[in-house]
Amino acid sequence: MPNYQRILAAIDLSDETNAVLTRAKAMATSDGAELHLVHVVEPLNLAYGGDIPMDFSSVQEQLQTQAEESLHQYAKRANIPTNRCHLLSGRPDSQVHELCDSLNADLIIVGSHGRKGLALLLGSTANGVLHGAKCDVLAVRVG
Repeated sequence: MPNYQRILAAIDLSDETNAVLTRAKAMATSDGAELHLVHVVEPLNLAYGGDIPMDFSSVQEQLQTQAEESLHQYAKRANIPTNRCHLLSGRPDSQVHELCDSLNADLIIVGSHGRKGLALLLGSTANGVLHGAKCDVLAVRVG
């Protein structure tokens, strides 16, 4: 079994986040690895394809702020410094891949589901992360 040096846990801030975070923390501790957290906020205009002629900027800012607060709360509970918390915006799979490359992470941990509704119809984030990753990916079965 490889010894990981830098682990990136991609969390969706849902109820299933604790399962992913618990597994990531355990693996980082056993390997002596540096653990990073990432959450990606999908722009509302991506979700709706620009079909709705509305300005979503204030709602998007509110989503960003709430996500940042939640991300830091999870990090604090897991004893992860804020400089290892990454809040990004865009398509989750591509943003996770880019961050993984820039951090030189050797393992991505992601929940195997947790997305519901419209996001489920658009495809699985875990599947997207798995198929484009240049390193190992651990999908934690949640829910």
